[in-house]
Parts: sequence; structure tokens; C-alpha cells
Amino acid sequence: MRTGSSSATRRRVIALVAITTFASLGWASTKQRARPQTVRPADVQMGSLLLRTDIDRGYVPAPSVETQVRIRVTGLIGRTRVVQTFRNSSGGWVEGVYAFPLPERSAVDTLRMVIGERVIEGQIEEKQKARQTYETAKKAGKKASLLEQERPNIFTMSVAHIGPHEEIQIELEYQQDIRYEAGRFDLRFPMAVGPRYIPGKPRTEQVAFAGNGWARATDVVPDAGRITPPVLHPSVERENPVDLEVELGLGMPLASIDSESHRIRVEHEAGFRYRIALSETSTPAERDFTLSWKPEIGGAPRAALFTESLDGDNYVLLMLLPPHEEGQAARLPRETIFVIDTSGSMNGTSIEQARSALLLALDRLMPNDSFNVIQFNSRTSKLFDRAVPADRGAVDRARDYVERLGANGATEMMSALSAAFSQRGELESNRVRQVIFITDGSVGNEDQLFTYIQQHLGERRLFTVGIGSAPNSHFMTRAAKFGRGTFTYVGTAGEISEKMGALFRKIESPVLSHIELDFGDDRAEVWPKRVPDLYLGEPVVVTARLADVPTGLDVRGQRGEQPWGVGFQLRGGKTHSGVSKLWARRKIAALMDSMIEGADRDEARAEVIDVALHHHLVSKFTSLVAVDVTPTAPNGSPMTKVVPTQLPAGWSYQHTVGTLPQGGTAAQLLALLGFLLLIVGLLIHWSGDKSCKDERSVFSSSP
Repeated sequence: MRTGSSSATRRRVIALVAITTFASLGWASTKQRARPQTVRPADVQMGSLLLRTDIDRGYVPAPSVETQVRIRVTGLIGRTRVVQTFRNSSGGWVEGVYAFPLPERSAVDTLRMVIGERVIEGQIEEKQKARQTYETAKKAGKKASLLEQERPNIFTMSVAHIGPHEEIQIELEYQQDIRYEAGRFDLRFPMAVGPRYIPGKPRTEQVAFAGNGWARATDVVPDAGRITPPVLHPSVERENPVDLEVELGLGMPLASIDSESHRIRVEHEAGFRYRIALSETSTPAERDFTLSWKPEIGGAPRAALFTESLDGDNYVLLMLLPPHEEGQAARLPRETIFVIDTSGSMNGTSIEQARSALLLALDRLMPNDSFNVIQFNSRTSKLFDRAVPADRGAVDRARDYVERLGANGATEMMSALSAAFSQRGELESNRVRQVIFITDGSVGNEDQLFTYIQQHLGERRLFTVGIGSAPNSHFMTRAAKFGRGTFTYVGTAGEISEKMGALFRKIESPVLSHIELDFGDDRAEVWPKRVPDLYLGEPVVVTARLADVPTGLDVRGQRGEQPWGVGFQLRGGKTHSGVSKLWARRKIAALMDSMIEGADRDEARAEVIDVALHHHLVSKFTSLVAVDVTPTAPNGSPMTKVVPTQLPAGWSYQHTVGTLPQGGTAAQLLALLGFLLLIVGLLIHWSGDKSCKDERSVFSSSP
């Protein structure tokens, strides 16, 4: 009896320890989620703000960020001023790190740090040198700010030595050209950085400036930690409010001003000037702001010319809308491969919009077309083995398939592109081959995908359709550029019919291709160097550096199979500062694209740095840094806090952040360990009870 009783007692003790451990670990992990300021670095996916200290590795609330945006539009050029206020609510000296989006075509040229009455202007430096300048100032106890480009549409702001309960304002400015198409101007200001899927194998070697994001560097995305800021959990109080105003000075009456993304107030001022503001004074940064305006009938421009003279050179921003010629060519049979993203980031309103867009596309098919539907998340699957004729039965089957699509898992986009580019139908006739790619583009391996598109596109054309409140516009626009197609952005359900209808009219019309421009100047440097193919309603938009201001331009190309050409007289252009920066920004974009196309990377990098330094622009290889000359903080590195971003509106936290590969997660690991110990404890407890009963039975039956 003594042996059995002792064994049972030991089992009960072990079970009690396991259950107690589970309760403690589970309570600890719950406490970590409830109080994000006390978590470890691995727990940032719950909206925790990363705080690094060399003393106790403790965590305190991060500085809050408020953003004020003022956009002034003159014709085709927009000048934007963004003011971000970092406020330290703690009692220590901290460093704030904040990742935020900007338009992919923005030419960022100005950085100011405002501390009380002092204003420190940022200077452009080569990226590594700027980082060194910043780190040196930080160690010396000086206030400093550093603006770095992670992607053309993602930037990181670091601010060193925000004092206890202190505010610091960071101002940045950029220039951009306004999109004009089919009689409508469009402006988009991105507000949210959505969580991105990071493919590839984790890198074991140390990566310089690896960042403080939730993702680890991989062989495919070496800067993963710099493009994956922590994301606020929906239960956490919202931060990062935005106050935004737009001033339109167009010199023409407008028929309409609309925003599909936000409620706005419009004030009509004298001289055909308009002021637009958000109806809510403090708007959460959870969706991109979009604004569109249409001139009154007869007021739409056929051409626009802006010039700037600088350092003996003449810079030109030119928009020409080729005349539309009706009835030149009949609609050719098409082989259309529809690709739809069904990953976790599409869960919610995005997958609903994507399904609706795809159903409209299926309705547009003609009997002599062929098609297939491909969906992708962690895996890629095809409706049919190959493209099939678009007869009634096949289309009905496709509609049923699309209506049942859900969204979950990772965003393995490479396999989807490979499947789409390998499709070939049974029909051998000469067909227009198109791929329509519907996604939010939430991936970090953009360059890898661009390279694949450039190398495997063949005779196809790739059209991207951006879905949701905050699509990755850098990926969508560049993928369409490499795919010789166009990018269409569908932000709300109300836009689907109009936007998809416009896309269909484009792809069913003859393409204006092989476009050449002649300014009559042998020294003209035009960007883009190769004008992309144009579709119905799209203008030619180029920037050029010339010896003299141009007076005329000849445009030649091919419409369908027929040669095409037209001459323009360029008179009455407006002088506008900043045109030279738009030219430089386009040249930098072309140089970055050339690396993907096989150009010498060292030569292209050196040229990017030269152009960016000369025009004072932030690029992949240059940064803006501002340093206060007076030390104000104790020497040594301050604590680092990563300001979290908000999940884009309509996204599911459970299906995006909850499924991302975020490295070791302490809270989840502790909870799992506690759960396993609970199971073990219960098994031991049950086994002990059963053993004791068996022992008592044996002893009672023995003589």
C-alpha cells in the first residue's frame, strides 16, 4: 500500500505542477497581450511597441504619431507636405521608428525637424553615410532624424532622442505628377502599410540595419524586417490619426469632385480653385485616400506642358492625349487567364470585391474566346487543366467556382504567375493572350516577381487589378509595366462596375504601340526612354531634359497593325518649379528597372546616387538626415520604439497577422507549452487514479 500510495502522490504532485504551470503561463501570455508595453520583441504582432534598452530589456508605450497632410495641385503636378508629430509619453529618452507609405511616384526632396523654435533642415547623403551620420549623432546624445526608402512606396522615419514627455515634429515634402485618364484626374494618398507575405528561407548571417519589423530576413526578401512594422490588434485603441486637405488650382471649372474612400467637404473658391478636406477632423490611417475630379464637358485637356529651367537645362513635363479613332479594327479572339488572390489578406471585403470583379470579367467573354481561372494562396490551383473555349457550360462552371471562393493562407504569388504564363489553350488560331491578375499585392518579394514577369511574359500582356483599401501600388503598377498592360485600382464595391468596364474597353481596343517621340533635339533625354504601350483613353506622359524649350513634337507609333503618327505644336506651357525633380524621379525609376532587365547593377546604382544627390531626392541608395548640433540627451543609444501601423480597413486580423511567419512568438509558445503540460498533467492524474484503484483491488483480493 505504501508503494502505491507514494506513486499516486508523486503523480498528483506532477499533475498539480503541470496544471499550475499552465495556468501561470496562460495568465502570463494573456497579460502580455493585455499589456503590450511589457512584452518581448517576438510579441509585436499584437500591436506591441518594441522598446529596446541595454539595462533591463523592458518595454514602455511608444510615442504616438499624428499626421497632417496638405496637398496642392496645379494642373498635372501635386506638391505634398506631410507633418508627423512624435510624442513621447514616457519618462525616458527614446527613439521612435515609424514605417509609412507614400505614392510610388513621389519625389521626396525635403526633410525638416522642428524642436520648439528650432528648425533643422535635412541633407541628402548616400544611404550608408546617412545612416552613419544618424548613428553618430544618436550616440553623442543629439537629436536626429533619418528618412529612408524601403520601397518606392514605403519609407521609414527614425527619430533619435525624444525627451521625456517631449514633442518633435518631422516635416517632409514631395512632388508627384497627377494621373489623368479617360477625362478624369485621379489622386491617391496611401495611408496604410498592410502586412506583407515574406517568402524564402530565413537568413542566418547578420543583415545590416535589419529593422524592427515582425519578419526575419530571408534569401528572397533580405530587408523583411524593414517593411513589416507591427500591426495594431483591432482591440487596441487606434493611433496614427490623419488630418488631410487638398487644394486644387486647375484654372478650369469642374463637373464633379468625388472620393470613393472617405467622406469629404468641398469648398469652391474664386478663380476655379477648390479646397477639399476630410469630413472627420481626425481620421484613422486605415485606408488609402482617393480623390478624383472631372472637368466640365469640353474642358478636358488634350495636352499639357510644364517647364522649368535649372542650371542651364530645360526640363519638360508633357502630357498628350492621342486622338481616338473609332472602328479601325474588329475585336480579335482572346485567350484570357484570370488569376485571383485568395490568401488571408484578401479575407473580408477584399475577396467579395475580387469575386464581383471576376464575375463581371467572365460575363464579358465571347464564344470565340478561351479562358481559365487560377486561384492562389499557400497553393495554386486551376479550374481547368488548360484554357478552354468560353462556351456557356464552361462559363457557368467558372461562375459557380468563383462564387464559392474563400480567402485564407499565405500569398505564394510566384507559383500563380508560373501557372498563368504556362497556360495554352487547345485552339491554335492567332489570339490576343492576356492575363488579368486580381490581388492586393501584399508581398515583399516584388523584385523577384518583376524579374520573372520580364523573363517569361512572352507575347502575353499582364493587367493588374488592385483590390481593397490599401493595395501595394508599387507592385501593381510595376508588374503591369513589365507586363505591357495597365493597373486598375478598385477601392470600394461601388467602383467595381465602372472600373472593370473601363478595363474591358481598354483591352478590347487596338493598342497604340512602338511609340517614338521626336523633340527635334539630339541631346534630348526623355524618361521613360521607351514609352509604354497605350490603351483607350490613356495619354502619353513623359519628362525630358532639353537644350531649349520645345515648340513642337512628332509622335509616331503603331495602332494595331497599322502605322500611326501625329504632330503637336507645343505653345503656352506653364513654368512650374519641381519639374526637374519629376524628371529625376522617372530617371531613377528607369535605372532601377534596368537592374531587373539585366543592366550592370554597380553602374546603375552609381548613376542613381548621382542623380539623387544632384536633385536632392530620397531613393533606394540615398537618404535624408537631419541632426541638431546641440546634445540634449545622455550619451549612448536611446530606447527604440517601433510605432505600429493600423490594419487596412476590411482586412481580417485573424487571416493576415495571425498567419504570418513572425519568428518565435513568446506568448503563443508559452500558451502552447502550458497547454501541453496541462494534457500531460491530466493524463498522469488519470493514470494515477486508475493505478491506485487497480492496486487497491489487487490488495483487497489477496489472501
